[in-house]
Amino acid sequence: MTTTRLTVAQALVRFLAAQYTERDGVRRRLIGATWGIFGHGNVAGLGQALIEYADDMPYHQGRNEQSMVHAAVGYARQSNRLSTHAVTTSIGPGATNLVTGAALATVNHLPVLLLPGDTFATRVADPVLQQLEVPYAGDVSVNDCLRPVSKYFDRVTRPEALIPAALQAMRVLTDPVETGAVTLALPQDVQAEAYDWPDEFFADRTWVVRRPGADPTELAEAVTAIRSAKRPLLVAGGGVHHSRAEEALAEFAEATGIPVASTQAGKGSLRYDHPQDVGGVGHTGTATADELARTADLVIGVGTRYTDFTTASNTLFQGDGVRFLNLNIASYDGHKLAGQPLVADARSGLTELTQALGTHAHRVADAYVAEYGEDKERWEQRVDACYEAEEPDVRPTQVQVLGALDALADESDVIINAAGSLPGDLHKLWRARSRDQYHLEYGFSCMGYEIPAAIGVKMAAPERNVWALVGDGTYLMMPTEIVTAVQEGIAIKILLVQNHGYASIGGLSESVGGERFGTAYRFTSDDGTFTGAPLPVDLAANVASLGMRVLRAKTVRELREALAEARSADTPTCVYVETETADTVSGPPPAQAWWDVPVAETATRASAVKARELYERHVSTRRRHL
Repeated sequence: MTTTRLTVAQALVRFLAAQYTERDGVRRRLIGATWGIFGHGNVAGLGQALIEYADDMPYHQGRNEQSMVHAAVGYARQSNRLSTHAVTTSIGPGATNLVTGAALATVNHLPVLLLPGDTFATRVADPVLQQLEVPYAGDVSVNDCLRPVSKYFDRVTRPEALIPAALQAMRVLTDPVETGAVTLALPQDVQAEAYDWPDEFFADRTWVVRRPGADPTELAEAVTAIRSAKRPLLVAGGGVHHSRAEEALAEFAEATGIPVASTQAGKGSLRYDHPQDVGGVGHTGTATADELARTADLVIGVGTRYTDFTTASNTLFQGDGVRFLNLNIASYDGHKLAGQPLVADARSGLTELTQALGTHAHRVADAYVAEYGEDKERWEQRVDACYEAEEPDVRPTQVQVLGALDALADESDVIINAAGSLPGDLHKLWRARSRDQYHLEYGFSCMGYEIPAAIGVKMAAPERNVWALVGDGTYLMMPTEIVTAVQEGIAIKILLVQNHGYASIGGLSESVGGERFGTAYRFTSDDGTFTGAPLPVDLAANVASLGMRVLRAKTVRELREALAEARSADTPTCVYVETETADTVSGPPPAQAWWDVPVAETATRASAVKARELYERHVSTRRRHL
């Protein structure tokens, strides 16, 4: 056996550069690059190794550890989970800053490799700078915070332990069921320690991403369920996109006439103008999809986790005897809502279902197709009314901002959002034109995701126009990767909407008796509440101070011009627009289904008492699907 003497960090970088994925005959690199912020916990280890092998492993300099993870996740999602980035940090706060990003990746089943530095394995220097001492356990560090948010975690305390740990890490990253954040904690002394590595460790290795088909018995039962349904509804989740099952879904929907609603993660599974697409479903869904959900006798979930927004906190699916058929690669999700599982890859499962049903052998009634087709047309008219701006020389509403972008975008544009009032407006109104145009992170709904994720998406698809849609609250959480975009010339577009507060939570607060307390960005009044004048914060100036070009728009007309100019720009560009205040945030159609946010059971304030009465009426409609 031939060996090569390298440090642990050098060996890891060489190993990562030789890992590949393959699906459907297409082979690509698994770890496309490494992000890093260096401190004493990784500068002499991974920092030195990345210089040593700069030709093999691209490096990107981040400004915040959490946002580096977001960028890697954006890259992974745009790459259909077949490629991702690694993220290295020092020990201490650098490592703990990874936790939020790791949770986001794991919740959304998106792969990312985390390589935080750790305290000395030998404990010759103990405690070291930034070490959290744990009196009851000598082998615990702050990196253990990453255990519950990682799909795989290992601490490499000896050089030779890297071999099995690295292989297990790659296994999880490429497993379509298990994938998420993977953490290899690397003690700073071990990173720099040398070892004689077997050369086979550095050989190219290809990890095949499987497409399991359905069990014949489950498939037969699924066909029987579909054939017996009179008002079936398919709910498309993010698994449709991860599997690249969009064409298979279209073939199934066209063959059967079954309408297709979508979760936030699944929107765009069908184009908005496809006859079977009925839009978003759930609390932020369309009236068309939600009415179909209320009367469905069979709900066919494809690649969805059935979150509370999708099910309207288990109040949406109210049909007599409604049952669930769940096509999912994960058995855990396949059995949700006491559903009939069809455990398989989304594309494989849909193809098998279409074939098993037979061409033209099964189709829903024409009256059902006509019903949802007419409802869909009426909803599109409501979207047109929301987007329309009769007065082009006035300040736009938030939905008019979306309408201006919607009118400009084509299938090459990608829009990214995660939190605030924008996800609800987008889910109801945005007209998705391609399978990967609509990029909403609504599993963890993490403020600050949008800008770094846009960088990751643009890295994965440099030919695309990539828009980060950001409210002022989200922007203030994490604007720092603007510097990275400027530094590397990554021509993302930021649409920054200023509405002076946490508008979404302000509206929610009002609806549950919270009276918008603490949700507006205003000066304090004499009574200590934040009800004074809006803060004189100039976010556009802040963007410009970070090096990005800014286009200010005060009216609908100026907004349209600025968006067009930004779209054609080949440098990072921000469009800044001030919309109506938090009190009149957006003006979209109201929620078409409920969402359970518990209201105070006892209160003296009239707003809370009234909200509780409404809450109890909604709670009474909740169902346990058994």
